[in-house]
Amino acid sequence: MKKHLLIPVLFIALLQNTIAIAQELKPANLFSTGMVLQQNAPVPVWGTAKPNSKVTVTFDTQKETTKADKNGKWMLKLAPLKASKIGKDMVISADTEIVLSNVLVGEVWICSGQSNMQFKVNSVPEIKSLEPFARNIRTFQVKNIVSLEEADDVTGRWEVTTPSSAVAFGFAYFLESIGDVPVGIILSSWGSSSIEAWMPRDMTNDLPYFKTIMDDFDKDVTTQNRLKKAINSPKGWNIKEDIFMRRQPNVVYNAMMKPLAPYACQGLVWYQGERNTRYLSGVPEVTEANWFHKVSGMKEYGDILKLWIENYRKQWLNENMHFAIVMLPGYGKGTHTTPTIDSKSPTAESWAWMRESQLQALDLKNTSVINTIDLGSETNIHPTDKFPIGQRLALLAAKNTLGIDVLAAGPMLDKVEAKNNTLTVHLKNSTGLKTNNKKSPTGFWIADASLNWKIANAKIEGETVILQNKDIAHPEFIRYAFAGKPDVNLVNSANLPAYPFRTDAD
Repeated sequence: MKKHLLIPVLFIALLQNTIAIAQELKPANLFSTGMVLQQNAPVPVWGTAKPNSKVTVTFDTQKETTKADKNGKWMLKLAPLKASKIGKDMVISADTEIVLSNVLVGEVWICSGQSNMQFKVNSVPEIKSLEPFARNIRTFQVKNIVSLEEADDVTGRWEVTTPSSAVAFGFAYFLESIGDVPVGIILSSWGSSSIEAWMPRDMTNDLPYFKTIMDDFDKDVTTQNRLKKAINSPKGWNIKEDIFMRRQPNVVYNAMMKPLAPYACQGLVWYQGERNTRYLSGVPEVTEANWFHKVSGMKEYGDILKLWIENYRKQWLNENMHFAIVMLPGYGKGTHTTPTIDSKSPTAESWAWMRESQLQALDLKNTSVINTIDLGSETNIHPTDKFPIGQRLALLAAKNTLGIDVLAAGPMLDKVEAKNNTLTVHLKNSTGLKTNNKKSPTGFWIADASLNWKIANAKIEGETVILQNKDIAHPEFIRYAFAGKPDVNLVNSANLPAYPFRTDAD
């Protein structure tokens, strides 16, 4: 061989060897010892291998084979599996063999959102006390990180342990108990992140405001370089950089959600919205000081949420993927422009508008909204009363996804009848309608055409509530629990609170 050809030939050989090593058989990080697979649904399994090599996955009685593509990527699907509390081996083979042991089959849920989803078990004694009694619960904790491009894999692994999140653990504990089935939680959440942080770039096709945000982001070289520096820092990043990263649009989705699809799961629990309560409506003009305010307002959130759900279902190739939305609980502060409010007022710029938007998720099939209107804190955006949230999530999941016959939701508005000077409220889920303190129902306001709101005198008759006010001769409209931190006491026989509503249009 001529000397001048030696170096290029050696370089090519070295490069080919490096590629071969890099593409040796490897499942995606979601597939590891101790994992939980979704029952009663096709189960995609994927990873990398040498280009064009044959890959076989064996689990239980199934054996499926596929071929890696020219880039070494492969995916196959196992047929629907039956629930199993007995750990089994999954064997993945190509030129080498990988054995993933102690694999259970049950219910898999992604738990995502911002800080109230991250809120730790150790901060809620009632939930902490359940840990010794937990059985058949596994957790995959997704590392908090961002990416400028859609990532192929996540950082994390399955652990035979309960989630660190109070809400996620409470949900898993009660679901496992009610359903008598293993539960796997994929925990992917990050404090103070907006819904825009969790939105894929292709949602710019549906939402002009998000296209504007992403166009501005793409032009912002300073921000991109700052993100790259934090991501690549060998020492990690400080809290200031951490906040900066998680408050950017799209990049959290790229790193922490996109690589999870299409892992088979029953659904996604979404506890987010606080970051999007800063404005009643619209995307504000931002300055260097309030750069992180560039998010949608409360009134727009409902339509965005529905598009977001539909987009995720496409990512998971599952139009029946269930979405359980945790309603924001009571809170006494207002918006950025009107921070001080009367937390009992039905007209203040409060979280009531966000709750109304969150309830729009029910316009879509296979959705739930967990009512928290009786929970929360006047002054603490991170309330500790997370125990009921886990219970209510589990009840709705058991009813809506496992088909268990249980009263899972509180009373919801059905219709209103006007007669003389009264309004009669008919409710769904109203079996055993009562108040939890044996007093008259509270939280109802009524108005005539002038929209001059007055507190209603309310009384329960059967499974209806009769409303009136001596100063309103012809009441037309109702707002119930439509306030930042309303005082409410209306429940059904399962002691589940009535959902907030209003009957007037904007």
